[in-house]
Amino acid sequence: MKKQQLDHVLRAAGRITGEKQFVIIGSQSLHGKYPDLPDAIILSAEVDLIASRRPEQTELLNEIGVASPFHQEFGYYADPVDATTATLPRGWKNRLVNLPPGDTDGVKGLCLEPHDLAIAKYVARREKDIVFTRELARRGLIKRKTLLDRLAQTQVSEAMRIRILDDISMDFGAD
Repeated sequence: MKKQQLDHVLRAAGRITGEKQFVIIGSQSLHGKYPDLPDAIILSAEVDLIASRRPEQTELLNEIGVASPFHQEFGYYADPVDATTATLPRGWKNRLVNLPPGDTDGVKGLCLEPHDLAIAKYVARREKDIVFTRELARRGLIKRKTLLDRLAQTQVSEAMRIRILDDISMDFGAD
C-alpha cells in the first residue's frame, strides 16, 4: 500500500467517525517513519486502525472494512482493531510516530515505532510476519539491540521469549 492510499483510508475514517486521530498498529504503521517505502515490504491491503480519542467509534470503520463497497472499489480497506490486537512492549504509546502530512482532510495518523511493530510481528508469528521481520532486518530498518531491549519490555511467556530471541537471531544472522 502506498502512502496516498493510507491517506485515503484515514480521510474516509475521519468522515465516518468524526474522529481526527487514529492509531495505526499494523504493517502500514511503517509509513510513519518510512513514508516512501516500496510496496514490496508493505503488501497488506488493510490498515489496522484504532480511534484514539473515542475507541468505541472504531467499530464504525466496518463501513470501509473488508468486503465493503470501499474495499471492492479501491482494493484496500480499514480494519477496525483495539489495543489488545497486538502484543506490544511497555511504553509503546510514548514512542508513536506521527504519519507525515498528506491528503487526509486534517485526520492525523499515529504509527507504531518500527521496533514496537516488529515485536508485535514476532509475537504473532504468522508466515507473513516471519517474512516481514526478516525483510525489516535485511533492509536495516530495525536494529537487533533495540529489539532485544523492547522484548525485555514485553509481557510474554518465557517459552515465547526464547522463540522470539531465536527468530531475531535468524533474522540478523550471526552478526
